[in-house]
Amino acid sequence: MSIPPLAGGVAGHDALRPLLAVVLDALREGAAARGGPLPSGGPEAVDRAVRDAVAPVIPQHGTGAHEALRTLVRTLAHGAADPADPLCAAHLHSPPLALAAAADLAASALNPSQDSWDQAPAASALEAQVTGALAAEVYPRAQHPDALVTTGGTEANQLALLLARERHGTVQVVCGSHTHHSVRRAAWLLGLPEPVTVPAPGGTTDLAALDATLTGLHGPLLVTATAGTTDTGSIDPLPDIADLCDRHGAELHIDAAYGAMLLFSPRHRDRLRGLDRARTVTLDLHKLGWQPIPAGLLAVRDSTLLAPLTHTADYLNADDDTEAGIPDLLGRSLRTTRRPDILKIAVTLRALGSSGLAALVDRTLTAAQDLADLIEKHPALELHHRPVLTTVLFRPRGASDETVAEIRRALLHQGRAVLGRARADDRLWLKATLLNPHTGPGDLATLIALVEGSTTR
Repeated sequence: MSIPPLAGGVAGHDALRPLLAVVLDALREGAAARGGPLPSGGPEAVDRAVRDAVAPVIPQHGTGAHEALRTLVRTLAHGAADPADPLCAAHLHSPPLALAAAADLAASALNPSQDSWDQAPAASALEAQVTGALAAEVYPRAQHPDALVTTGGTEANQLALLLARERHGTVQVVCGSHTHHSVRRAAWLLGLPEPVTVPAPGGTTDLAALDATLTGLHGPLLVTATAGTTDTGSIDPLPDIADLCDRHGAELHIDAAYGAMLLFSPRHRDRLRGLDRARTVTLDLHKLGWQPIPAGLLAVRDSTLLAPLTHTADYLNADDDTEAGIPDLLGRSLRTTRRPDILKIAVTLRALGSSGLAALVDRTLTAAQDLADLIEKHPALELHHRPVLTTVLFRPRGASDETVAEIRRALLHQGRAVLGRARADDRLWLKATLLNPHTGPGDLATLIALVEGSTTR
């Protein structure tokens, strides 16, 4: 048996080129066979198709690279919930840009590990440059802003709480009832007290309740605000919350995983006024940044705030190597082995520029407003509120919560549309999270028609 070729080195491109053709053909065939945003038939049908395709999972003798790629990639594409389909609009799960996916291929082929400089010389330098530039977008007036690459908002929020705990020994987290579940989970994981939760009527933190809560608490306090909630896309009154934090001596963390990319939009960035007053900020570029997962960041106002993450492992960052000028990367993450997710981000920033990103952000937010217009004009549908970002909640008028849930499941089972669900004002709503900049008026009309058709059955 011959030894399979490698992806890297001078000859790597010759090995990859024919395999990429197989992968691309399989992706096209699988998507065409699916014919919609997700496969029909529900979990049982998908499980059966995958089981038939992979059996046996570990054959005695391999089938060869072309057959294995063609069979499994086609199976995965056929059974995918495809965020590139305009009718796949349930979650904060964006369709990646083709150029970002191509860059991710290069990252996989080169396979640098970001835990020591001698494994990733150029990738570590690129990460330092790009994270610094993105941190400066969050903190334009700061002298030494910085950012860490994370797997997403959950890891970034966890790091924010960890940094606060390490500064003070412990910290009491205060957050709104709409706060992402990862904040409470991080407090549990880090051995912190259960977060104190204040009401969030209408999807944003109640300022009077926050003021009263902070007045009654003592010790180190960390307030977590949100710029783009998962359920409704709401943005907290950030300047007012920052004022309360200043008055009570509390620190502020802002989870802007959803909304941070509005920074690039001259039309919409004012909605993030007050973001730079937080000590730490969570960003996710695999949401309104159109990156392949993962592409998260935690930005800090000053690089010295990252000092608690300093860690030494002699085989990775020996003191004498560091003193000799070799960069120390181990304190840039809680992970050791870490892929260069910064490459796809850097390629996107360079290819599109801030104006290109702004155009994508503006176009996507406009699509959400257009969908809201259609719902408001439809006599059989009810809109929860005008969208703040790209999340639109709606439901058939007079429908029970059970009917709303059944409509969503029916569309999923038929493979015709992927809508989410959210509870607001004690009722269940269908949730459309629009992240596809190619979504047009016809797609929105089709989505409305599918919901209407399911309602009248």
